[in-house]
Order: sequence, then structure tokens, then C-alpha cells
Amino acid sequence: MHNRHLLAALSALVALPLAAQTTVTQTTQTTFTVKKWDIGGDGGTDYLTAEPGTGRVFVSRGTHVMVVDGATGKVLGDIPDTPRTHGIALAPKWNHGFTTNAGDSTLTMFDLTTLAVIKKLPMHTGGLDGIMYDADDDRVILTNHSRPVGTVTAVDPNTGDIVGVAELEDTAPEGAATDGKGRLFVNNEGKSTIQVVDVKTMKATASWPLAPCEGPTGIAYDRANDRVISGCGNSSVVVDPSSGKVVATIANGEGVDALGWDPSEKLVYIPAGRSGNVTVARQDAPNTYTVVATLSTMPGAKTIAVDPVRHVAYLFQPEYGPAPAGAPAGPGGRPARGPVVGGWFFAISH
Repeated sequence: MHNRHLLAALSALVALPLAAQTTVTQTTQTTFTVKKWDIGGDGGTDYLTAEPGTGRVFVSRGTHVMVVDGATGKVLGDIPDTPRTHGIALAPKWNHGFTTNAGDSTLTMFDLTTLAVIKKLPMHTGGLDGIMYDADDDRVILTNHSRPVGTVTAVDPNTGDIVGVAELEDTAPEGAATDGKGRLFVNNEGKSTIQVVDVKTMKATASWPLAPCEGPTGIAYDRANDRVISGCGNSSVVVDPSSGKVVATIANGEGVDALGWDPSEKLVYIPAGRSGNVTVARQDAPNTYTVVATLSTMPGAKTIAVDPVRHVAYLFQPEYGPAPAGAPAGPGGRPARGPVVGGWFFAISH
């Protein structure tokens, strides 16, 4: 082979992820397959978002967002300049995507087809964290760890304009979900409550305690049965929004920071970063849930995204090498980390 042909072949190999490693878990009713690839890349992570039906997965990486083919682990593209990015929301009606950038308190609006950045939008508050697209109300919803109070910000997905702000009882709001009837349900991690926000008035109208849940983060709404599912450490909960009462609990691992729900398969996916696993629970009835699998991932993998069309759940977690001698502690007093030595992307199918 000529040298130029050899170099071209080697370059093509470098662009591909390492071959998938596969784990198969057989339960009494379902076989779950966990594939993982090292997709490389720099930076930490927080949330990831699956685009329904296309196989594309948007992965936050601290200063940029990687777009990955969930079937192969191949990196399809990259969205730059997203300082301290946390989450990604997709608004297909407008062919727009958005990222929350806590580092400079902006939203990045990008083109869903080309991934080109359209503009960066300054936000009114610091602490940008969670984000989701409320298709029924046609709003992009931000949950902000702002001060002196936590806030929910509603953004027009076409223009990026702020159209409403709700104040909350907690400075640490996490996930949000909509019932499609003008109500948002927001997890408050600090107070372990769900607050209900009226989308039209952008006012909080109710607060529901979630005991035995502590530190709720991820959230999903089950439309078929009118239930809210909140991801919590050790014991996640299911709430009946007609009463605000907890009607079921699901045992899971520690270090939960998101939750996945596949409505047609009636499966809840609860990732636990400290435990290094994902609990999968099946909904048997609106108030009855059975754990059907506990799947090993890796320590730190605490967020998840579910494609409800392809019925695949995705996680991502960087692997860090040893910290250099004398390296300062991380945020919040966390242990110092070395450089990223692997970027592990997981796909769970059944």
C-alpha cells in the first residue's frame, strides 16, 4: 500500500470509536444488552439528550457538546463554546437545539440539522443547569440554581426570547416535566419536594413533599396513567399529581442525577453514579413497579437519556487518570482528578 493510502486508512481508524464491549443480562422476562465505546474527547459531563428515532445523542462535555451515533459510538459532530455546559434541549418544531452554559450564563441556540451555532443568548440569572423542551406549550424550560431563590425560566424556542420566570422555594431545582395540560413539575433537590408551576402565569401553585425520597433530581411524567416519577438516591418515588401524594417507591442505587422513562415499554431507568449501575423497573400498574434488572455501568455515570422510539437508554462518563501531585481539590471539595483517559458511552437495549 502506498504511504498516502496508508495514512488515509490510519486517519479513518483514528476517527472511529474503539470496538464496543458488550454485557448481556438475562432476567426472568427480559434480556438487557449493555454496549460501551470509548468515544474520546475532552472535558467532564453532566446531562445527555437522545433525539427520538434518529439515533443521535447529544453529550455535554464541559466546554462543548459531542453528537454521537448511539448505534455505533461514532462521533458525528461537535458544538463548540458552551462553557460549563449542563444540559441540551431539542425543539424539532423549529429545528433548534439549546444548551445551558453556566460558565457565562448563556444559552447556545444551534441548528438541529447542521449543528451550526445560530446565536448565544444571555440569560437573566446564574446557576443554569437543567433544560427541557415542553412541546405542548412550545417552550424551552430552564431550571436554575440561582440566588437568592431558584428559578424556572421559559424561553421561546423560535427566537430564544425569555417569556416568563417563576420563583421557587429551593435554590437547587433539578429536573422538570410537563403534563401537557399547562403544568410543570419541578424537583427541588434541597427541600426534597416537587413544585407545580403554571406555564401560563409562571407561578408556583403547589409544593409536595416526597418522603422517603431524598434529593430528587431526574423526573418523568407518565401520561397514560397520570403519574410523576422522581429519581432519588436509594429510593425513587412515584407521585399521583391529582393528590400530590407518593403512591409507590422504587429501590435503586446511590448518586442519582437523572431518570429515564420509556412509556410504551413501561420501563423506568435510574442511573446511580456512586453505585456504578442502572436500576431498571417495570411498571405493572400505575402504583406498582417491579425492579427487573440492575445493570453495571461505571462509577460516576449518573445521568441517562432514553430514546422512546428506538427503546435504547444512553449514559456517558469520562474516565480520569491519576491526579498530579499537589493538584487542588475539585469543586465542592471533591478529590482532585487527573486528565481524561477515556470517554465511555453506554447504550442499553433489550
